[in-house]
Amino acid sequence: MVQFSTPVTQIHAEAEPRVRQIGMSDVWDSLAQGWRDFLEFPTQLIFLAIIYPVFGLVLGFAAAGGDMLSLIWPLTAGFALLGPLAALGIYEMSRRRERGLPVHWANGFDVFRSAGIGSIIGVGIVLLALFVAWIATAHWIYQTTIGPAQPGSLSDLWRLATGTPEGRRLMLMGNLAGFVFAVVALAVSVVSLPLLLERDVGPVSAIRTSVRAVAANPGPMALWGFVVAVLLFAGSIPLFVGLAIVMPVLGHATWHLYRKVVA
Repeated sequence: MVQFSTPVTQIHAEAEPRVRQIGMSDVWDSLAQGWRDFLEFPTQLIFLAIIYPVFGLVLGFAAAGGDMLSLIWPLTAGFALLGPLAALGIYEMSRRRERGLPVHWANGFDVFRSAGIGSIIGVGIVLLALFVAWIATAHWIYQTTIGPAQPGSLSDLWRLATGTPEGRRLMLMGNLAGFVFAVVALAVSVVSLPLLLERDVGPVSAIRTSVRAVAANPGPMALWGFVVAVLLFAGSIPLFVGLAIVMPVLGHATWHLYRKVVA
């Protein structure tokens, strides 16, 4: 009788996309390639970079009054968790450019005709769940440190957060929790969504590949996460308008980073 000694889990792992090790220079090169893609196809502003800031402004104003005021910063910061979903159309444009296909801003909507759209939705549900969990955690931290009282204005919230011991505990605990959620979101999405645009390996396999990519490249991925955080913060300062440039550049760069990491 023929016996197979290879475990089933190992067979599945071997069937998944192979992950490469990259260096710090690959991160900067991906960012440079993303900038070149952005300059070549600036019409994607219509597709994403106008819609995204407008959505951010609407949500920000909605949170600027009543019981939601204390969550305005978690809601704003939480956009980073959903950013990879918003950038799907940008990934598609870089993919088409790489293959020498015609590229137009309307091609961003080709994502909805992708063979992997079901798996993409699956990963999107995971990211949405992370976003909801982050908001719930931020609310719990506020209740634990400050209590049920709500500030009357943004200036009151700022004074409360920076000028009281409770506020400083709020900022410390909130930033630590936000860091954890950001790392999880990076591990889940940095490779999975671009991968599913190219080939439908299923949501579980795509997320597993993304986590393996981060684990195999902790230094470069940490640098990438830092670059993303800094650029998103910088783009958010002028009423989110800077995201009109930051989001497309990061979207294109993410595609090129994926191509370097996944064989």
